[in-house]
Amino acid sequence: MEIRKTPIDYIGKVGKNDLYIKRDDLIPFSFGGNKVRIAKELLEDMKTQKCDIMIGYGNSRSNLSRAIANMTASEGIECHIVSSLGTDDERVTTANSHMVSLCNATFHFCENRNVAETVERVLEQCKEKGKKPYYIYGNKYGEGNEAVPVGAYRKAYKEIEEEGQFDYIFLATGTGMTQSGLIVGKNEMQGKEKIIGISIARESENEKKIIKKMIDVYCEKNAIEKITDEINVIDDYVMEGYGKHNQNVLEIIREMFVKKGIPLDMTYTGKAYYGMIEYIKKHQLENKKILFLHTGGTPLFFDVLGKFQLSENECF
Repeated sequence: MEIRKTPIDYIGKVGKNDLYIKRDDLIPFSFGGNKVRIAKELLEDMKTQKCDIMIGYGNSRSNLSRAIANMTASEGIECHIVSSLGTDDERVTTANSHMVSLCNATFHFCENRNVAETVERVLEQCKEKGKKPYYIYGNKYGEGNEAVPVGAYRKAYKEIEEEGQFDYIFLATGTGMTQSGLIVGKNEMQGKEKIIGISIARESENEKKIIKKMIDVYCEKNAIEKITDEINVIDDYVMEGYGKHNQNVLEIIREMFVKKGIPLDMTYTGKAYYGMIEYIKKHQLENKKILFLHTGGTPLFFDVLGKFQLSENECF
């Protein structure tokens, strides 16, 4: 599957700054998003290693689980998803989890403290069937495969550079896969942007360590000189954790859809867009060319619709 270049559109002014948006939510496969690019890298690596079963991991909101399940289904590859509880030890049903099931992937539910144990069990079950499973994060502890997804946004950064130089790039940062790829791409092409990840779950220092490890492993595996670029992660807008939001985020989501026709979600892009606007105001940025990377999660936009209170004339 080839991923075509996605557009960068001018949104308008934010204060005295020009704001653009890269629409990776418009990647024409499985509702798009950054995780489609990443799933493609993982699937290619799986084939290189001559594995025949894909094993993913993610919460029920996971865009990566949906993209992996859909991509493997399209190629007739067996897929298993280890799925843990949410931040409140809850299990919710989302449009993403519905689509994972639609693609005939097998869910393996577990509690947050039993992820490694569950991954190990699924790996062993697959091996007992004479299969060679591929776990997207490497071993049962989530180590050993850090370099593979970095390649996705190393490539995507080149698309950004083709549109000219920006002063800032903002994005939602969760797994760190996307931001690490952008940093590698920026270093390779000698870009000048300040890349700022708006954390959607983790504390800044923890997230930066994860991103740094991905970059270091990628450089080592590809014989690239170690990258020492600053890693910028803002954790001011994590709120109560993964999947959590506040009224300000809901208002941003509504405004962007009503005025621009652009869907954001309350887990990733809505939080990140709100965080970007607040950062611009807090740091009094002026006369800057700013890019917001829309990393997708369109199915999660539909999950948020029930959160809006409609007036009488909006109801049918």
